[in-house]
Amino acid sequence: MYATVKSIWAKLPRKLRLVLTSLLVVAFVYSCGFLWFVSEIPRSVQTTPQPSSDAIVVLTGGPARIDAAMGLLTSGKGARLLVSGVHPGVTKEELSDLLSADKALFDCCVDMDWRAEDTIGNAAETAAWVDANGFQSLLVVTSAYHLPRALRELGHTMPTTKLTGHPVFHDGVRLDEWWLYSGTSRLLIAEYSKFLLTLVRLGGLEEV
Repeated sequence: MYATVKSIWAKLPRKLRLVLTSLLVVAFVYSCGFLWFVSEIPRSVQTTPQPSSDAIVVLTGGPARIDAAMGLLTSGKGARLLVSGVHPGVTKEELSDLLSADKALFDCCVDMDWRAEDTIGNAAETAAWVDANGFQSLLVVTSAYHLPRALRELGHTMPTTKLTGHPVFHDGVRLDEWWLYSGTSRLLIAEYSKFLLTLVRLGGLEEV
């Protein structure tokens, strides 16, 4: 088998061999990077008590994220909460009615951001909110698979702010043995591709 492949390879034009070799190298590097990226995704919320931060931000993308953020606010893990990326058609009152949260706490201590349309926008609006309130530390609440990219985007806009990630897990995303689930595999590949674009735009792999 090896001899046959070697013979076929030798008969290919030199330029084609160079192209195929380049593609194989790119595929190998991409695959290694993807495996590293998957290893960076949290598998569970840390069991040790999470230290409090000045404030909390949740990047919208489902009610589970907001419920988790409200739980942190209720338990005193931050003084205020920013819900970033709210749909323009949703009012603060409507969002409050959708959540099983303390309405008085929601009314007094939750701010809304309707401008952000993506993670880059989340980072920009959160940075402005942090600066306006003089916060020094921040709990970042988002889906576990989104957390590596979100922390790098926010860290880029707020380099002096201490960021702590709080992952949210979804029943439909099987992070353990992800390769057995096509939906999860596609989601992780898509998120990894976005993560790579973020690294290119920000100029490299930044520590968070």
